[in-house]
Amino acid sequence: DSDNMSKVSAPPSAPPPYAPPSYSQAVGGVPPQAPFIPFHAGAPTAVVTTVVPLGSQSTHMICPHCHAEVDTATKTSPSMVAWLSGFIICILGCWMGCCLIPCCINDCMNVEHNCPNCQAFLGKYKRG
Repeated sequence: DSDNMSKVSAPPSAPPPYAPPSYSQAVGGVPPQAPFIPFHAGAPTAVVTTVVPLGSQSTHMICPHCHAEVDTATKTSPSMVAWLSGFIICILGCWMGCCLIPCCINDCMNVEHNCPNCQAFLGKYKRG
């Protein structure tokens, strides 16, 4: 009986068919590839770009202006929600600097995306 038990083994477990997507693939953006260089051979070159969703964080993409593969440079500025919140705080009597607190909260900021290579404006993520 013990000989039969040693010959029977559990079937080998197969590895998963694929790995889960990377963070940039899961949230959008272009996965890292070799640098994109358009081919110039005297004929006009057609460059096809995809629309990449811009969010509150830097996004990996190919710049439609200089065609470089980049992570966007971001710059924040207060949104309309921040200004209105500050105005309401000021009306409620907290005008000695407390009304500026919404201008320091990331969730109340607009985010402007630019290409770090050619400094071209790529888009703006607006809050509220």
